Amino acid sequence: MSKKLWIKKNLKKGELYAGLILGKNGAPDHHLVLLPGQANDVDWKAARAWATKAGGELPTRREQSLLFANLKEEFEERWYWSAELSAPGSGYAWCQDFGDGGQGYSYLGDKLRARAVRRLSV
Repeated sequence: MSKKLWIKKNLKKGELYAGLILGKNGAPDHHLVLLPGQANDVDWKAARAWATKAGGELPTRREQSLLFANLKEEFEERWYWSAELSAPGSGYAWCQDFGDGGQGYSYLGDKLRARAVRRLSV
């Protein structure tokens, strides 16, 4: 199947194909799809709820790296929440700066941006 046909068959209106994430530690490989829209000035809990309502989830740190590499132009040059806590019970979650590509962590109550993704198994 050609890439164009695969995209037409698997992506919904407004979605963008980001690329392939290779599974680690026995996890399956998956295609990553960026969903339309974004949440502005939301804490981590609200970001997760927004992503679910948008039909997806917050991306992982690895997925954010792929989004920065392949779809940077779809993001404002700001910090975006990831789905990953920096450590269980720490009160902090990882985030990605789509200005310079750096990753760091921020307090769960801070107000950042969010984008949602969905995953298609390979």
